[in-house]
Amino acid sequence: MEFVRENMASYVNQVNALHKQYQSALKRARSRQSVLNLYWAHKRQHERLLKKHLREEMAQVTRIKNKIDYR
Repeated sequence: MEFVRENMASYVNQVNALHKQYQSALKRARSRQSVLNLYWAHKRQHERLLKKHLREEMAQVTRIKNKIDYR
């Protein structure tokens, strides 16, 4: 269970860092197109991070599941 807390805290910290960077870049944006480009880049980063997080969680579920005897 400790791994889950560490993993979740890491994920949350990474998301917070992503959002901080995104908000900062949005404030500096000077055109409508640059705002859209920032959004799409941010979305890709989010999707990549979520995919990685879910992959790690599934690996953890698989490890725990394999330790339990099949009935």
